[in-house]
Amino acid sequence: MRDDELKNTEPISLKPGYSTSQVPGKCLKCLAEHELNGCLLELLKMQGDDHDLVQRFETLVSFLKSPESRKLRDESERHLAEGKEVSVNIRFTDGKPEYELKLEQ
Repeated sequence: MRDDELKNTEPISLKPGYSTSQVPGKCLKCLAEHELNGCLLELLKMQGDDHDLVQRFETLVSFLKSPESRKLRDESERHLAEGKEVSVNIRFTDGKPEYELKLEQ
């Protein structure tokens, strides 16, 4: 499936966490890769075709390949180091990827 075939998708929300000696965290890239692996396993188990799952998989692949993923990873880690909670939403809207970093209150 090409990027221009991906229409509007439900956002995928990733919530990275800061690692300390007591609490293990996960960076944005690790979370996206974990989600991608979960999608791949589901796709391999399936008998039929789940268009939503395929779109989710393609959205995650597109995000991991994009230059924006590195920028969002750096920005989220900076906010996490300041003690803020962060989430990143990724989705396709009208065939174009959208990435949104949110600071949680």
